[in-house]
Amino acid sequence: MANINTEVGEQPGVIQTRSERRKRAAFWKRLLQRSYRLGWIAAFFGLLAANSVAQQQTALVIGRITDVTDGMPLELAAVTVKGVSGGVYSDDQGAYAIQVPAGQRVVLVFRRLAYREATADVLPLAPGARFVLDVALAPERSNLEVIIRDRRLDDAGMVRERRIEDLRLLPTTTGNLESVLPHIALGLNTGAGGELTSQYQVRGGNYDENLVYVNDFEIYRPQLVRAGQQEGLSFPNLDLVRDLSFSSGGFQARYGDKLSSVLDIKYKRPDSLRASASASLLGASAHVEGSVKHRRDTYRAFRYLAGARYKTTRNLLSSLDVQGEYVPDFYDVQTYLTYDLHRHWQVGAMANYNRSVYRFVPQSLVRAFGLIDFALQLRSVFEGQEVDDFTQAMGGLSLTYLPDRQRNPLYHKFLFSAWRSQENERFDILSYYLLGQIENNLGSDEFGEIVSVLGVGTQHTWIRNYLTLDVRNAEYRGGIELQNDRPEQNLTRSHFLQWGLKWQNESILDKINEWERLDSALYSLPYDTTQLLVRRVLKTRNDLSSQRVVAFFQDTWTWRQPGVREWQLTAGVRGQYWNLNGEWFVTPRAQLLYKPLNTPRDISYRLAAGWYFQPAFYRELRRLDGTVNPNLRAQRSAHVVGGLTYDFLWGRRRPVKMRLIAEAYYKRLWNLVSFDIDNVRIRYSGENDSRGYAAGLDIRLNGEFVPGAESWVNLSFLRTREALYDVQHLTRKLGQREGTPVRDVPRPTDRFLTFSTFFQDYLPKNPNLRMHLNFTFGTGLPFGVVDNNIVYRNPYRFKPYHRVDIGFGFQLWKQEWRTQKPKHPLRFTRNTWASIEVFNLMKVANEASNIWVKAVTNVQYAVPNYLTGRRLNLRVRMDF
Repeated sequence: MANINTEVGEQPGVIQTRSERRKRAAFWKRLLQRSYRLGWIAAFFGLLAANSVAQQQTALVIGRITDVTDGMPLELAAVTVKGVSGGVYSDDQGAYAIQVPAGQRVVLVFRRLAYREATADVLPLAPGARFVLDVALAPERSNLEVIIRDRRLDDAGMVRERRIEDLRLLPTTTGNLESVLPHIALGLNTGAGGELTSQYQVRGGNYDENLVYVNDFEIYRPQLVRAGQQEGLSFPNLDLVRDLSFSSGGFQARYGDKLSSVLDIKYKRPDSLRASASASLLGASAHVEGSVKHRRDTYRAFRYLAGARYKTTRNLLSSLDVQGEYVPDFYDVQTYLTYDLHRHWQVGAMANYNRSVYRFVPQSLVRAFGLIDFALQLRSVFEGQEVDDFTQAMGGLSLTYLPDRQRNPLYHKFLFSAWRSQENERFDILSYYLLGQIENNLGSDEFGEIVSVLGVGTQHTWIRNYLTLDVRNAEYRGGIELQNDRPEQNLTRSHFLQWGLKWQNESILDKINEWERLDSALYSLPYDTTQLLVRRVLKTRNDLSSQRVVAFFQDTWTWRQPGVREWQLTAGVRGQYWNLNGEWFVTPRAQLLYKPLNTPRDISYRLAAGWYFQPAFYRELRRLDGTVNPNLRAQRSAHVVGGLTYDFLWGRRRPVKMRLIAEAYYKRLWNLVSFDIDNVRIRYSGENDSRGYAAGLDIRLNGEFVPGAESWVNLSFLRTREALYDVQHLTRKLGQREGTPVRDVPRPTDRFLTFSTFFQDYLPKNPNLRMHLNFTFGTGLPFGVVDNNIVYRNPYRFKPYHRVDIGFGFQLWKQEWRTQKPKHPLRFTRNTWASIEVFNLMKVANEASNIWVKAVTNVQYAVPNYLTGRRLNLRVRMDF
């Protein structure tokens, strides 16, 4: 019989054995241990919940504090909420982040030693919302105004870049501002010119379809440049730039008549004495800026900007496979002067002198190409030389009236400018060539040697071309801002009316004298038994003078409900008349932007549409035989662009601003002037003989992936096609004899995919040592057989373009170190950087164009012209 015990505290009728009591005690012990752990977990989640509740009662304001004079970041600037103790300080990049009470209207106060205090009124924010507020402080002794930018809509959705100091440190082979645009803008690439050119193509357009403005002056480019190595310095001087804006399509009516894009550059308005100097193996530059103020009238001041640049690409060109003597010398001098006559009146003067001289004495060429099982080699020996010089001069005057907006919101601006370009081409080059098949069998004694001669001959090119262009214009621009606020409805409404009238005179004198002789197998081609014929002869003289009248009107209507949403509609019309062909037109354009405010997601949407017509300048007028078509009509397009901009914070411990921009577009094109591209030379047909379209998607992500170092990624998809009028285009696959009819063919700018990225990083314990990596990839551009590119148009493609550039920068000195290193040899400068750059790190042989060589079998071979190889560059930059 079992032994039964009854213990105190047990319920009557419940009988437990000793083993059962031990199991129950162990159970309660485990339960207590788990309860202890669960308590900590519950406490942890309770703290998280409390923190979340606290966060839901606050909002976050972030931004960047800079100097209004030069855009440099300001460190240790105090940011506080008025009436609340405590605050935050900006870091070495000028960035700050401060929490503010949600649902309340607060005033932020920005203070820094030697700068004027600034306040910003922040409207009530939703709990958990994030608001971006950038502030540019003005020095105490200046008469400049503090600039405060919140996250309102940007002007017509244009991509803006204000951190120009970062662009000045980017690696570039051309030294031009345009060479960094592929990283900033949407849908942009340099085309076949690659790293040697600063010209660019935008969303299927060519180099001549882009507008460039500097302080509202329209800028022009040389017309006769054939190859990237001939290009000198472009007009915009990066040392003088304050900020820039870029639109890849669907831009406003106040901008000119081009099919593709607009680049709007604003130069600095200096308030203190500053200077810079830089030198590298590719050239040198220097600039100085400052102001002289009136002793009694602080609003009267004389401000000056001046810059000089020198560029030589001899180091780069020596990596080309054409051996010879390259002597490129490019330089320019530029100045921008302003004088504040009165608080509301300002007069400005801009001047530029630019000269580019390119001398080339070729000697020999050995170039292999073809397939693995059919390898070819071209060998050439040269006689003669090439000398090109391009001289440009520009002068402009402006008179601006900027009134007090509260008393008189009407402003006026008068612009007068003149531009002259003198361009000379002189070629006299004799080439003796041999085309053969080389042995590709590794086991053969003749491996790498020519075993079969396919063609031998002589090519003689003789050119004497002289072009003089003069463009003079006078322009008036006006505007008025009308406010129509309704405080009782919490609405802010405004109209910004702008209008303009421009007269332009163009004088062109073009003397063309060139011929080319081709001798194959001792027979001059084309062959004739009775006379000596040359392959191509151009001998013409074109003298043109014409007048243009341009006018525009647009209204920007902004409807803002603080804390809720903002709408902005810009609609306008633009018209032009040209007396050369008697053509006139009117083009409507509109842009709609919408932005919800006071939401956790900072996102805005854009829709743009309009007609964009491009009257011919000069290159479009000139036919392939050198004659001019004065009846050429304007090329026409209709744009539809839709996109969004999403600003967000990345990271938890130290959030940084990121921006995602995406745009989809469609462009219908008609009355086009068909063209072919050879390197950077555009050869127009001179007739309105084609129609087409362009469609694609552009995506850009930029921000500080590493705190304090801006990086970006661009991805573009493009499809652009065309069809010549009254031509049935055919396509032929490999092995197919008869062609298949097609509706359209690729345009010369049809690059399906473009991907580029620029990444910066630095050592965690030493941010003064930085690395920058630039990678670019683009699918191949189409091309066709020279002189027979009509029916079977652009059936072939170049190899994909890909290139990697890497650089390492060392900050040798900055002014914040003066107290730590009072005897440093570079203490006379504000900042000093030294960098080592490696261009084309992977030594990829990218193709720029083709040389067409005819064999004895009457078959033409496309021999590729390659771009530059790997090169090392050393650079030093000093800011004073």
